Amino acid sequence: MTHIQRSAAELRQINTAHHLPPFTDYKSLAAEGGSRIITKADGVWLWDSDGAKIIDGMAGLWCVNVGYGRRELAEAAHRQMLELPYYNTFFKTVTPPTVELSRKLVELTPEGLNHVFYASSGSEANDTIVRMVRHFWNLKGKHRKKTIIGRKYGYHGSTMVAVSLCGMDAMHGQADLPFPGFHHVLPPYWYDFGGDLDPEAFGLKAARAIEDRIRELGADTVAAVIAEPIQGAGGVIIPPASYWPELQRICREHDVLLIVDEVICGFGRTGHWFASDLYDIKPDLMTLAKGITSGYVPLSAVMVGDRVAETLIEEGGEFFHGFTYSGHPVAAAVALANIEILEREKLIDRVRERTGPYLQRKMRETFEGHPLVGEVRGVGFIGGIELVADKATRQRFPNYGEVGTLCRDHCFRNNLIMRAVRDTMVFSPSLTMIEEEIDELVARAKVAIDATARDLGRL
Repeated sequence: MTHIQRSAAELRQINTAHHLPPFTDYKSLAAEGGSRIITKADGVWLWDSDGAKIIDGMAGLWCVNVGYGRRELAEAAHRQMLELPYYNTFFKTVTPPTVELSRKLVELTPEGLNHVFYASSGSEANDTIVRMVRHFWNLKGKHRKKTIIGRKYGYHGSTMVAVSLCGMDAMHGQADLPFPGFHHVLPPYWYDFGGDLDPEAFGLKAARAIEDRIRELGADTVAAVIAEPIQGAGGVIIPPASYWPELQRICREHDVLLIVDEVICGFGRTGHWFASDLYDIKPDLMTLAKGITSGYVPLSAVMVGDRVAETLIEEGGEFFHGFTYSGHPVAAAVALANIEILEREKLIDRVRERTGPYLQRKMRETFEGHPLVGEVRGVGFIGGIELVADKATRQRFPNYGEVGTLCRDHCFRNNLIMRAVRDTMVFSPSLTMIEEEIDELVARAKVAIDATARDLGRL
């Protein structure tokens, strides 16, 4: 079929008429004239159909860790497609890239995560974990251990089960969720919930909110706790140092499995291979996606700890779960090539030692004194800027979220991609971003935040 060249106006019209994109107010989008058409990308830059050059401060959707335009990844996919474009892993079969990727992921992830189950998205991987956790406890004869505890503002995907794991009220309301057996407690979000406590005392309080819920429900009914090391889509909520040691103690003491969702943090985002390395987390199960292929092709993985895996292997019989694309050979080949780039170019070391500290320092120097900014926080190449009505009291604006949306629109008009989560502006650029590009990112963010302040009469 010949490729059809269409104008941007035609593409917007067809898109509005036929495409229902995710997380979109369709009526508002149509009223605004339709979607912006992105036509090209290279490094940390995007181009739209009007020729505008846009700096991507979000690495796509927290995922393009090695940057756009990587020929090695396209070539890895091409080679694999020519040799073996697809075969399933259902019928006692497997493909070489899937085997090699499994070995590599076990090598990279925290000790004890020695088995891998593949899917195509973080949502599917977290659905898989719920099935796996409940099956595990049934095999152990503890049939009452079904409940999973998450946190408010936690994000774990968009399928029905994944939304039940999430702590997002708006998502719950549209589909009569969460399902029974899913609970959500206080997140380690000092800026919103810390009150008069110092951050470390609040970190203990937030962890113990999980323990309080375990005791309320009964430890014999609680199967697992799920948590992102840093809550990304919830607003880049970075836990106090006291939080993770206490949460791990609680899970061990009450015999509750710990699920760590590394979909956003994994593959170098924090300057470590995984945020579990940064916080010394020893999970029973770990969710991987996004940066595993830098978003070039869909792939996710569940890393399964020895306790769970050995039970499934020795006692479980057939595990009645899987997907057509579990362990897809092309996705696995791209993941291997992606990991090779991260290693060869020492991108994670660079983020940890040089560019990550530079990005965080520039953001703090630029915005900590700004009249609209209450807090700047971040680790490595992920961070958030809180927009507030009163810096001294941490008071929010009325209609929480409107100011963030206003600022996001100023970013887009200034050819900068930053995301608003309520009234927090979040950033998560590709790990390839260099100092000059960081300077440009920060400068454009300042233009947008200054414009927002002027709209509100604060500047």
